[in-house]
Amino acid sequence: MLATKDSKCYVCGPDNPLGLQVPFRPDGPYGSVARYRARPEHGGWNGILHGGVIFALMDEALGWALYYQNHPAVTARAETKFHKPVPVGTDVVVKAWVVRKRRRLFEAHAEMRTEDAESTLLAETNATMCRVGSADTKSKQEEQEDVFA
Repeated sequence: MLATKDSKCYVCGPDNPLGLQVPFRPDGPYGSVARYRARPEHGGWNGILHGGVIFALMDEALGWALYYQNHPAVTARAETKFHKPVPVGTDVVVKAWVVRKRRRLFEAHAEMRTEDAESTLLAETNATMCRVGSADTKSKQEEQEDVFA
């Protein structure tokens, strides 16, 4: 059974007038994707997108990647690398996908890239996600799967 999403989520909630309101969609069998334009009200330092917003977008992508697989999960641990500043006004693509599964834990990766021909890597996160809520109907063999893709 798929967990219910909250329409007031800060990142993706369409009913949160103060939130980012970024819609995510499935990306292949193990991932999620969204597009976002860095807005001035989300800036941090001199016209640069705040690092917390960058992380929040990637964290949300991680959650959606698992949600689309019927594994609602929260972030247990994350390591983020910020490669380049994201100027306000930049169109970006945020993607995440599951790399490995170990019972209730999932290793996943998220990236933020420019939405242009160069597709420049701006930031990335490697995370451990922990499944929450009721157990799904996966078999014992599927529970012990090591690698998704």
